[in-house]
Amino acid sequence: MQRGSLAAIVDPGDHVPVLAALKRLGLDLAAILLTHHHADHIGGVAELKRRYDPLVFGPDDARIPEYAVRVGEGDRARLDNMGLSFDVLEVPAHTRSHIAFFGHGMLFSGDTLFSIGCGKLFEGTPGQMQAAMDKLAALPATTKVYCGHEYTASNCVFALKVEPQNDALKKRYSEVRELRSRGKASLPSTIGDEIAANPFMRTRCESVVRAAQKRSPGVQAGAETLGVIRHWKDQG
Repeated sequence: MQRGSLAAIVDPGDHVPVLAALKRLGLDLAAILLTHHHADHIGGVAELKRRYDPLVFGPDDARIPEYAVRVGEGDRARLDNMGLSFDVLEVPAHTRSHIAFFGHGMLFSGDTLFSIGCGKLFEGTPGQMQAAMDKLAALPATTKVYCGHEYTASNCVFALKVEPQNDALKKRYSEVRELRSRGKASLPSTIGDEIAANPFMRTRCESVVRAAQKRSPGVQAGAETLGVIRHWKDQG
């Protein structure tokens, strides 16, 4: 994010490309937003803090650098010198303290919501991930989703195993392949895109539930279905 000569970044796993971008664009780093503690999301923070001393926001977790301002559900990360502020949403499941940031028509979802996917349940349950999906699905459909990794193409391949007749998903996969063939990013998506095509946001849809029941007879819609399809995806 950029406002004038100031920049804010989310989950810098490596300081090197961030420093290169700041230098190329002539920007000063004012703030860092952290969604969770994994090294590929915070690995660059220490060096960036040393060089620029930005304001850092992150979840209340001992694994987050001690200089970060701890924020949780209902808090707001205020970047006053940039005229920006973001609501903090607690979305545990990938990690127990995972948060997301929402504001200005943007969602920074870390490793909770991916385009056409969701994060692995390292420290949480299917019920927690279902609650996170429901919380994010309630955001405006036009909200732009900036997630922690671009797995969109491979996520589409799996999602088509779950819902092979989903026209929105087939259209999304076609668009993604075309973008990637030109070296373009498939992100951001939107909340509306994800509700239409992401099986992890569609766990109460009959077609997704039926696919889960073929692998686990009797499974119920919602969290149980999410758990089945997450395990299915984890198996490769």
